[in-house]
Amino acid sequence: MTSEPALPPQSGDAPDVAALTRVVARQRAELDRLQDLAATAAVLERAKGAVMAQLGCSPDAAQEELQQRAKARERTLLEECWISLGTLSPQPRGATEPTPAEPLAPRTPGPASDEIDAAALGHLSRALVRVGTSHDLARCLLDRLTADVGAGAVMIFARRPGGGLELTGHAGIDRTLAEQWSRVPPVSGIAALDALTAGQPRWLEDVREDGRRYQLIGDPPERWPSRAWLPVVTGESADVVIGILRRREGVFPPPVREHLLAVAQLCAGPLRTFGTRPGPSVGGAADGVQTVLDRLPVAAVLLTPLRTAAGDVEDFRVDAATSVTSDALGRSGRELVGLRFLECWPEVAHDPLWEGCLEALAGDRPYESEPFARQQMVSGVSELATYSARVVRLGDGLVLSWVRHDPSDRQEQRLADVQRLGNLGWATWNLDTGEGNWSSQVFSIFERDAALGVVPLSGLPRLAAPEDLPTLARAVGELVRHGRPCDVPFRIATRAGVRHLRVVAEAVSDAHGTPVEVHGFVQDLTAQRNAELALVASERAMLTQHGVLEAERLVAARLQDALLPLPKEPVRLAGLRVDIAYLPAQSGLSVGGDWFSAIELPDGDALFVVGDVAGHGMGAVASMALLRFTAKGMVITGSTLTGALSRLNALLLHSRDPHGSATMMLARYSPRERRLEWAQAGHPPPLLVRAGEAHYLERPFGMLLGATDAPRYEAAEVHLKPGDQILLYTDGLVERPSESIDRGLERLARAAAPRAGAASASLDQLLGATLEPEGRDDVCVLDIRVPTDAER
Repeated sequence: MTSEPALPPQSGDAPDVAALTRVVARQRAELDRLQDLAATAAVLERAKGAVMAQLGCSPDAAQEELQQRAKARERTLLEECWISLGTLSPQPRGATEPTPAEPLAPRTPGPASDEIDAAALGHLSRALVRVGTSHDLARCLLDRLTADVGAGAVMIFARRPGGGLELTGHAGIDRTLAEQWSRVPPVSGIAALDALTAGQPRWLEDVREDGRRYQLIGDPPERWPSRAWLPVVTGESADVVIGILRRREGVFPPPVREHLLAVAQLCAGPLRTFGTRPGPSVGGAADGVQTVLDRLPVAAVLLTPLRTAAGDVEDFRVDAATSVTSDALGRSGRELVGLRFLECWPEVAHDPLWEGCLEALAGDRPYESEPFARQQMVSGVSELATYSARVVRLGDGLVLSWVRHDPSDRQEQRLADVQRLGNLGWATWNLDTGEGNWSSQVFSIFERDAALGVVPLSGLPRLAAPEDLPTLARAVGELVRHGRPCDVPFRIATRAGVRHLRVVAEAVSDAHGTPVEVHGFVQDLTAQRNAELALVASERAMLTQHGVLEAERLVAARLQDALLPLPKEPVRLAGLRVDIAYLPAQSGLSVGGDWFSAIELPDGDALFVVGDVAGHGMGAVASMALLRFTAKGMVITGSTLTGALSRLNALLLHSRDPHGSATMMLARYSPRERRLEWAQAGHPPPLLVRAGEAHYLERPFGMLLGATDAPRYEAAEVHLKPGDQILLYTDGLVERPSESIDRGLERLARAAAPRAGAASASLDQLLGATLEPEGRDDVCVLDIRVPTDAER
């Protein structure tokens, strides 16, 4: 087959009709392509809006979420958009966190039939962008499923509020059959209703067998030997069912079933977008309202409620919009018609405006919102503006309008807020006419009725307290005569008491320098002044208390030094070397009640005592002196250690402080047997260091002094050897606020045990290794050592 090259047309020849036809075809194809792109972009924006409403994220984050879902589930982005629009359930009102849609299973790669199925779904998703009604959807499905599964008809039913079904879309059936099945009552024996109620597909594959159970569509039913009813979830539950009526006999193979279920899932997005059934009537006024709204210069929309199967409002459909109305994505005017309210303005789901819409729909009273800030797209640029909203009922729908506040209105509102928050108000006086003007806040500050008018500037000083009148009068006189600015505090008497005020004013002069007007502000400083006076009083009380405590500490410290002399060098008692340390507390002004005693008894024995009186200050020092001297006297006069503790307990119970308590340890050393007998009253145990090992002596029973009037005390003894070291101490050596006393006891034992080949630590080294650097309590330590034969 050969062809001749086309000759160029000669001048004056008729146009080449074939060439023009090809140009028109190309332009039409390009126009179709551009329309598909625009429709696809619209679907993407709707899906982004739905994800934004549910997750509370930005548009970019919503698109990223859709892309990640599509990739994870091996779908195209357009498929994922349709499925997301269908599966995103409306968020319950009052919820604080968005509820993400249930994840859908990704397609599983398989044989060639699966690849054909995936390609068919991709073609269907692109075709759905041109679908605008349920009838369009039915025709689209019939076109796509005729070749794939042998579909001969498609019917779409929606659940009615009463429980029945309504035919909202169909293709492949005649008008008579459509009218016959346009309304289905809630009775048994209807396959479509059974599938919708159970939420499971119904596969009718045998006409005779299925005819015994269901009332089949068709006259005769054999027109479609097999059919499938597929429920579609477009809200919180399945409220739409799609029927695929096949001309083929036999069962639906598993691949076909899987394909049809995926088709139904894909259709949820379009159905959710344009509504699952005919929307409630708004009095037939939508077209008329749109005509009116086209001519209005304000932002307003006509909304039709979309309800769930239970009758609750889950969203609104935009049926009309003014040309100046725009949503969060920049769509405006008639571009918003048919979209869902929460897809256009997702942030409203968490605003009082949503509740206001529901209230206006339920009653006859309009709703007016408080001013609120909102980001708005203006000429492609997002800017923050302040709006008020008004919602009124129109028939079965709503008219929502927004009013953007003028900048001057916002400035006036801000000025009012500043005056209220700062508790101040502005004032002006005309010196030529004597007239004045006050803001409402000034009348409130002076507790003056606005009906009485403004107080003249010359009369302002007479409002002040008598003590402040001369100062204020002098400042006003200088302001009026010489134009000298003033800033004067003064007081006034009110029903609530004395109020502290401040007036700041300046004069405006004419061309000759003569003051002609005064303007300024009056501020209520009562709260600030009261706080200042309370702070001064508190500081004075603190200084007084600090002086008292300092004096008490000084007296207590001197008394403690007199009662508890600390030797500068180690002492020798009954053949023992005794090193003594007392360290007062590092914090606070009070003196503690830690004390010690180390003396040699008349019979040659040595008595060692350490104790800790509860509390601080003079009371603690007095109790310490009482216990210290009484304990020594009792043991010297022949009392046993346990007997002395019992008598000291009785003495403390009958002292001036009946709630006082103390811990104590008494130890008596006999040099002849090197025996140390000891008893304790709620005191930490002695630490014995022998042969490089440190361990605590087992405490005999002993109750805290002052705890009970029937105490019990026991004594224990240990035989010491040359080179032994024993530590008696108060709890300040081992206690820290941030840890238990057991950890402190372990730390002391580690510090006292000498390292291999090293000499035992001195008392100064021991204190440095165990004491907390700051914030410690009083510490008293007796370091008792038995000399070796070489040290004697």
